[in-house]
Amino acid sequence: NPLRLQASAMANRATTRSARGFLLVITTAALTAQAFSNSDIGQRRSISNPHSGIQTQCQPWRPSSQNQRIARGYSSSSPLNQTRRPGNPITGLFSDMASSISSSLSSGKPSFNVDVLDQKLNAAVDQASWEDIRTKLEGQQTEEEKAFRSNVEKGIGKASPLNKVRLFDESNSESDIRVTFFRDHASWCPYCQKVWLTLEEKRIPYRIEKVNMRCYGDKTREFMNLQPSGAIPVAKIDGETYNQSNDIIFALEEKFPNHKKLLPEDPMMRQDAQQLFRLERALFSSWMYWLTGSNSPRTKLAFVDTLTEVERALESSSGGDFFLGKDVSLVDFMFTPFLERMAASMIYFKGYPIRVAKGEKTDFPAVNRWFDAMETLDSYHLTKGDFYSHCWDLPPQLGGCTYDTPSEPYTKAINGERTLDGARGSWDLPLEPHNQGVEPDWDFLGQDEGAAKREAVERLSFNHNAIVGFAARGAGKRGMPPFSAPLSDPNAVPAESVIGSVDTTLKLVSTAMLEGVDNQKTTAEMKAIANLIKAEGGDEHRDNVIDSLAYLRDRIGVPRDMRLPAARQLRAHLNWSIGIILEA
Repeated sequence: NPLRLQASAMANRATTRSARGFLLVITTAALTAQAFSNSDIGQRRSISNPHSGIQTQCQPWRPSSQNQRIARGYSSSSPLNQTRRPGNPITGLFSDMASSISSSLSSGKPSFNVDVLDQKLNAAVDQASWEDIRTKLEGQQTEEEKAFRSNVEKGIGKASPLNKVRLFDESNSESDIRVTFFRDHASWCPYCQKVWLTLEEKRIPYRIEKVNMRCYGDKTREFMNLQPSGAIPVAKIDGETYNQSNDIIFALEEKFPNHKKLLPEDPMMRQDAQQLFRLERALFSSWMYWLTGSNSPRTKLAFVDTLTEVERALESSSGGDFFLGKDVSLVDFMFTPFLERMAASMIYFKGYPIRVAKGEKTDFPAVNRWFDAMETLDSYHLTKGDFYSHCWDLPPQLGGCTYDTPSEPYTKAINGERTLDGARGSWDLPLEPHNQGVEPDWDFLGQDEGAAKREAVERLSFNHNAIVGFAARGAGKRGMPPFSAPLSDPNAVPAESVIGSVDTTLKLVSTAMLEGVDNQKTTAEMKAIANLIKAEGGDEHRDNVIDSLAYLRDRIGVPRDMRLPAARQLRAHLNWSIGIILEA
């Protein structure tokens, strides 16, 4: 049936070339809810704090029709790379609409006996259970890694995006908490990041409430009563509500004087800080015009000139690599969210590198030293995102970003399609250091490859049932109405027929990360499972399993789900399993 084939092809393209999203590993509720959040880029944000001596105005950004032009995406010709979504985040929305329509044409009962296949999968190999995988993982973990979940629950030790409460150490108790911080589920919001950094750096105990973003979910009535505009972040401090990020930050500085000071007391340094705040707003505006507007030489030059001013400001900073010298300050936290997103978006959409690996040439050495200085802070380790996550979360927040021709190889490399030299997939094993120079590795974590794999296995194995169900959305029915964040689909219906196959595959992916893909037994078991999936379920079931694994792979969010080294390992090991299934 040509119509059915065309509809199936539309569904496969919409599903397998998955867009920016998230691996929802926190709780089953987080998986079934709208597990995303709301950034307030584009919201007017003003501060005027008489006690700080600093005033800034964050101008609103309202993309015009010209700003919303989106260039075409990119795709690779190899079968494995066809399971990746092209480099255009917004086209995912229209693909999902097509998928929603076409899925109703192809959503009949499977043509094979699912129970029989699942039984054969369980009997085919001497496969470890999830409990066995947890036991094997614990045998390899350090003491700090073993304490991770307990520390998350208590809110002590190193911070995690999974925290619901943050006490820092056992000298504090929940009765000491004076701050409730309302931030986005997905760790997208740059304004939330400023407040998050401040709370962590000052070590102020706080409680976390997570809020959906309009581009992929609805806000609760309770939150709208608290914040009628719906914008985030919001904080309640000693019972008083603050609904603008800078107001929150200055209130924290004022109300917690016994904690680390992040504003200079010297009047001259405060004057310097105020000038730097104005420079940050100028940089933000020039970035927005180039990122979302035309690719004219004028808009590029305006951004480069302003970034060069930032470079000179950092060069002139005495005594250290932060904006005000040797100590981090609120000036750094004002710049952090946007410099981080500039480094990601400028190379992805424009082919213009800013952040480079150590030792590489750059026009912005002082900016890179500033990044190095920020990466010494635990507070930044917690909140830092990767290039892939940012480049898929920015377009739905901004109304679109425009591509320029030089970006194509970088876009492919960040999306996992091709390495910079074009030789193979950039999310394929073995992983290239620094993604072949596109994005610096996170060496500052002091984490070796084994530790990164253990982090990924911990996240998978802890909440495996919910994760398998979430992955099965890739072969299921798309929800309506669609949201503007590509493939954010809280109303999606998972395909029950793939649950057993996906669960079995993820167990083998976890085992491969613990034992290595070079382990002959693990590879042989993966091949046996792939052959069974194809022989018993047929081509359609095999494709549905691949779609589900790709759907999961492309939704691993940094920092929300795990840190970049772990995310790279999990993405690559999922590709390892997809490649074997494709060959069956």
